[in-house]
Amino acid sequence: MHCVNQALRYFAVAYSVMACCGAAAADDELDLDLGEGSSFSRGGFLQFDMARTYAGKDHWSMARARAELSAKGGNDSLKWKISGRADADAVFGIDSGFYPDAVRRDQQYQFDFRETYVDFSAGDVDFRIGRQHIVWGEMVGLFFADVVSARDLRSFYLPDFEQLRIPQWAARAEYYFGETHAELVWIPVPSYDRIGKPGAEFYPLPKNARVLGEVKPENSPENSNWGGRVSRMVGGWDLSAFYYRSLDVAQTFYLTGGTPLQPEFQPRHERITQVGGTLAKDFGDFVLKGEAVHSRGRKFSAANPVALPGLVDQDTIDYVVGVDIPAFNDGRVNLQYFARRMLDYNPATGFERTEGGASVLVGTRLAKAWEAEALYVSMLNRNDYMFRPKLIWAANKSTKVVFGVDAFGGSSTGLFGRYADRDRVYTEARWTF
Repeated sequence: MHCVNQALRYFAVAYSVMACCGAAAADDELDLDLGEGSSFSRGGFLQFDMARTYAGKDHWSMARARAELSAKGGNDSLKWKISGRADADAVFGIDSGFYPDAVRRDQQYQFDFRETYVDFSAGDVDFRIGRQHIVWGEMVGLFFADVVSARDLRSFYLPDFEQLRIPQWAARAEYYFGETHAELVWIPVPSYDRIGKPGAEFYPLPKNARVLGEVKPENSPENSNWGGRVSRMVGGWDLSAFYYRSLDVAQTFYLTGGTPLQPEFQPRHERITQVGGTLAKDFGDFVLKGEAVHSRGRKFSAANPVALPGLVDQDTIDYVVGVDIPAFNDGRVNLQYFARRMLDYNPATGFERTEGGASVLVGTRLAKAWEAEALYVSMLNRNDYMFRPKLIWAANKSTKVVFGVDAFGGSSTGLFGRYADRDRVYTEARWTF
């Protein structure tokens, strides 16, 4: 009973704060015209997430309150936005002994600036300076051409991408001429994927591994990221190409010592180069999308390392093609095939030269306020899958409740199978204002 009361206190405090902010926003009608071309508006959301893991050792795995507030305004010559997000997870009070202290310190409380930037123009060039999302590709379920975004992977790829993406502190310049759009980006202080701490629910290394502290490059001009992208409509096709030189947002796990029963790793970040492109076309009955990325400079862990650092250099091409088909009652079917091909193949990685997978997403409206959706993602070279059915109740435009299951299976070394003992049921309630 004490644990339940503690969780309720977490939620009550967050709800009270956000309800006051929402009421104030409602009183101001959320959108003010300040005259002379100036404006000001504010909004945000309050969200509660509860999850219970039923595979492996049964336990509560999330009891989080999340609040995000944003404000934006400006005039014809300068616009701005500031936003922040606060989390409080009561699961560390409910199951206080289940997770290590390092995990509790990493995930119990958190505050982040979200998109916080200024927009202005110089002639025909538009600039955005500050913390921002830079999205160069978007498919269903996984990341491919979206190479700039860092991600909060402490809940794997399960949250909506809007919440999973971490904005980058960047300077971006955009120029439009005809149907062509060009942009340049410079990221002086990169953000990296958040993978949590050993012992966390979705930490990517085996439980028997010992992990040293993550090594992040110093903030300096030579450690900045930069790149460019050009997109254009050609005969109804939305085409783009990009080049991006960066410190990889994903961690490379260097084997630094230990024993076969308890290997020792250290997460680091490699300098990589990525060249790729996207395409999309609406054919009326369906929408076709595709993405491809060539990555150079990445290292992969050897399946059976014989020497330190236990890594294999591999250039890769990741590609995906998908179709989105309207179907059922205001629903849709999305089908995707994706693959990674090793260009300078080394079998020491434990992978085949080409590792392919497929996904199926089916969604339909059940009643006026109810929808159902199911996503199945599977690797085709091995038994490795993720299955995510859910039921959505949208009471109105601002209130949504989700009930769902996240199930994983397959090889203990697979992308999904490593979390076979993390199957969970969950509910998510969100109020937007």
